[in-house]
Amino acid sequence: MAKEEKNVEARRDFLKLASLGTVLGGAALATGGSAQASETLDESGSGYRETAHVKTYYESTRF
Repeated sequence: MAKEEKNVEARRDFLKLASLGTVLGGAALATGGSAQASETLDESGSGYRETAHVKTYYESTRF
């Protein structure tokens, strides 16, 4: 019986945390806010742009 009670308590704890996460997620959506771009893009050219993300990838692939 002790193991069965432990499983029930673990399930209840999980459900409490899941519901708390749902409430916090809803609160985050309700408070709003707008996303801001971290860098501005130069729109003068078209096609390939070597951003900081691309440079980091290139550095990680060097031997």
